[in-house]
Amino acid sequence: MPKILIIEDEAAIRRVLVKILSEENDTYQVEEAEDGLVGIEKIKNNDYDLVLCDIKMPKMDGVEVLEAAKKIKPEIPMVMISGHGDLDTAVNTMRLGAFDYISKPPDLNRLLNTVRIALDRKELVVENKMLKKKVSKNYEMIGESDNIARIKDMIDKVAPTDARVLITGPNGTGKELVAHWLHQKSDRSKGAMIEVNCAAIPSELIESELFGHVKGAFTSAAKDRAGKFEAANGGTIFLDEIGDMSLSAQAKVLRALQESRIQRVGSDKDIKVNVRVVAATNKNLKKEIEEGNFREDLYHRLAVILIEVPSLNERREDIPLLINYFAEKISKEHGNIKKTFSDKAIKLLQNYDWTGNIRELRNVIERLIILGGNDVSESDVQAFASK
Repeated sequence: MPKILIIEDEAAIRRVLVKILSEENDTYQVEEAEDGLVGIEKIKNNDYDLVLCDIKMPKMDGVEVLEAAKKIKPEIPMVMISGHGDLDTAVNTMRLGAFDYISKPPDLNRLLNTVRIALDRKELVVENKMLKKKVSKNYEMIGESDNIARIKDMIDKVAPTDARVLITGPNGTGKELVAHWLHQKSDRSKGAMIEVNCAAIPSELIESELFGHVKGAFTSAAKDRAGKFEAANGGTIFLDEIGDMSLSAQAKVLRALQESRIQRVGSDKDIKVNVRVVAATNKNLKKEIEEGNFREDLYHRLAVILIEVPSLNERREDIPLLINYFAEKISKEHGNIKKTFSDKAIKLLQNYDWTGNIRELRNVIERLIILGGNDVSESDVQAFASK
């Protein structure tokens, strides 16, 4: 049932609008607010599908209501009601995010048409938002164990915020999957997710990679170049293996987090960035802090939310699901018919010591798909999955 709020200080006009909307569609649930302050309180405490808002009102005018409402619930379409002398202001509200405006006294057909279109648009916005919350199949997190359920629940709570997240866990456990889930289920999902493997970049180049450089900053700097933080502006930057970052780069990352500003290497000009930082490491950063290899102040900036990804040995009940998932995926990649695994083969794989975690399991499944029989048996596992 569509829920509509009318914010209008003239009681007679409110009554007319309520009558028009109620007679048009008896499923419309229409509420009233006699001024902007009351309207904002109602918007804060209720979920409306549409707001009709007068422009000239005491206490708080329609432009102020529009700006406040867009900060509270930006997805609500706002239709402004303008008097004859308010047309310039009404047009300006469109630039501020209003869906449309109608003039007083309201034309019946124009009003109802605007309301129908606005409600349809709201429905599309909600559907699109739900679609964005669905994570790409490329980054599925397979598993139903308590450990995985806990991580998924935490992601659902944390993703819509801008809180920084530190993901920890052994190599091959899928820390990058968690990072992708956080980005794709966030309101930044339309922006870029820029990944930086801090361990793969030489220490002398990490600052240039992250923050960019200006021409002549060092020998091979032939032209100005933007860094990863600039590329991630409006989105997410994923600093993988951050425990391997040099102390000098850590200091610059700390400044970027504190001030939302960076400087390219060789420049003293500040560049403002709006970036969510998600970091990951397989190291014990508290131990690295004690040994002087990692800044404690940076750790506390990064670890606002800490997500620990368990080893595969800690979630053995998920192994049958992972075997089935990888078998189907790898068979498609190789153009083969999907192979099945016998119960004994699965049991044997469940009892292995997976030091390489999910990455190792995937490699073993690929080997068994290529070398094993149509039904991968216990003997196939013993022959081809040797540790």
